[in-house]
Amino acid sequence: MATSEDVRENVKKYYGKRLESSGDLQTGAASCGSSCRPAPRSVTEALSEVHPEVTKRFFGCGLPFPAKLEGCRVLDLGSGSGRDCYAFSKLVGPNGHVTGIDMTQELITAARQYVQYHQDKFGYKEPNVTFVQGYMENLNEAGIQSDSMDVVISNCVICLCADKRAVLQQAYNVLKEGGELYFSDMFASKIIPDHMKQDAVLWVPVSSDLGEGMGGSLFWPDLISLAHSMGFSSPHLISASHIVVYNSELKAKAGDISYASGTYRLFKLPRSPAMSNATVTYKGTLAEFPDQLDFDSSHCFKKDVAVQVNGEMAAVLQSSRFSSDFKIQMLDKQESKSETTPEYCHLNPFLLADKLGSSVKQCSKTSK
Repeated sequence: MATSEDVRENVKKYYGKRLESSGDLQTGAASCGSSCRPAPRSVTEALSEVHPEVTKRFFGCGLPFPAKLEGCRVLDLGSGSGRDCYAFSKLVGPNGHVTGIDMTQELITAARQYVQYHQDKFGYKEPNVTFVQGYMENLNEAGIQSDSMDVVISNCVICLCADKRAVLQQAYNVLKEGGELYFSDMFASKIIPDHMKQDAVLWVPVSSDLGEGMGGSLFWPDLISLAHSMGFSSPHLISASHIVVYNSELKAKAGDISYASGTYRLFKLPRSPAMSNATVTYKGTLAEFPDQLDFDSSHCFKKDVAVQVNGEMAAVLQSSRFSSDFKIQMLDKQESKSETTPEYCHLNPFLLADKLGSSVKQCSKTSK
């Protein structure tokens, strides 16, 4: 039986000492989540400038890189080798800052070795990346202050944590009002039963047969209820892919539970925001998105085209770092309860993966 502490220690041991490179994880493409549009050039260029040894030990399987990061303070939960942190270092620029937190000392030590390299590579007078050892379930204990971050990201590590509520609550706490949690992770089509949660093989592999994350994957609707319970906006689904599990033993353990990779964004809304419908018009002010901004898989804002949105989306745009990129005209009509009764089919990563026709054949969360 795997307790929460067992899970933590097994994950720490596995990632810190058993892996020499991400090849040991049989990781496939750079991203597990497929979207309708390719990654912006700034992201691909930033990733290409990360030191090869850092990339070699990259264990994530998503591409959680939101737009408009210059000058932002970014926190990476489960930063591992530091690949995403160093890419973010380029994207936030010299006036921004990136903090990576990981519980594994070996990975923190390895990541810190390349701070000077990337400072020189990007031409910064001072380093803008810091790595700290600690737990994403207790960020304050690791020295991360409340209301201090503009963006919190995570790349396929929340499924390796037993206490999802604690992780999301801590992310909420350290975000500034209007801040964003943007993360990729592994999700299940049904609630994971206790016997699977207690199976150590489904958290981290004990051999070359890979099953990490299967026992800890969140049933996707539970993300919505967790987000609402602590003050986040409804999640916005960005991209998704089916995860194909080949190993016969793991398939038998999973039974009729399917898995998908999904990338979501959640915003820390002001307390008791005014929920009024609004007409919003994208100004085309984001350099890499001059004609349209794909905010998520359901919202595409074209330049100079007015679109009516519901109260929550209006609150997100008005309170977030995107506020200056939109003309927002609040409507007199308040949302009625019938209008605000949520339907969440558009947040189902399995449906989006079906629509996109995408699946992951090789990933750190599956076994070939």
